[in-house]
Formats: sequence, C-alpha cells, structure tokens
Amino acid sequence: MADKLTEHEAGGTVAREQLVALLNEDLSREYQAIIAYVVYSQVLKGAAYMNIAAELAVHATEELSHALTIAKLIDYLGGMPTVTPLPVKVSEKAGTCFASTWRARTKRSATTASGSANARRSASMPWPSTFGTSL
Repeated sequence: MADKLTEHEAGGTVAREQLVALLNEDLSREYQAIIAYVVYSQVLKGAAYMNIAAELAVHATEELSHALTIAKLIDYLGGMPTVTPLPVKVSEKAGTCFASTWRARTKRSATTASGSANARRSASMPWPSTFGTSL
C-alpha cells in the first residue's frame, strides 16, 4: 500500500479501487478497536482501572460510529465493506492486554481517511502513562 500512497502524497490521484482497499484496512482497524475496547472495558479489574474501563466503553461506541462512517463511504464508492477485524491480542495482565492494541492503533497510517484524525486523538489519550509503558 505504501507505493500507492506515495503517488497520492505527491499530488497524484488514487484510483477508486485503491481508496476502497485503504478504507477497508482502516475499517478492519476500527473493528479491532471496537472488539478490544468492549472486551477490555469488561475484564479490567481493580480500583486502578475503574476509570479506564468506563472510558473504554465510551470509546467502543465512538469506534462503532467511525466504522459506520467508513462502511458508508466504501459503499458509496461502490466497494464492499470488509467484515474482518485485525487480530485483537489478549493477556491475563490488565495493562498488557490493552497496551498491544493501543500500540497498533497509534501506529496507524495518517494517510487513510480517518487515520489522521485517529492519530491526533490517540496522541491525546492517557493510556500509555496510565499503564506505565512507553508506547
């Protein structure tokens, strides 16, 4: 995909099929986030995670809204929205289970339709310092 984006970034155009493929990649990431946020909001236990768990439930609904917007755009472009999420990593340790998915979300490409907005939103989120990891 990087080669396809280079042409676009240089001021060229992206074919409709390429745009649909890029949007489907982003849609897979949104599905991943929805699943992760729903699961983690329920499995994080203890006083240290109560606020985080509640916030994750809110973010799950936000990600669903993003997914619906992306799917609508894919359909508008004549494509078929993907039904496959990126894998969600799970762990018995509360911080670890969320940190791996968070890392994947913050590394997303800023060149996809919602990537730049998500990258900006991700940069402002409190999770890395909360979990004591440098993401």
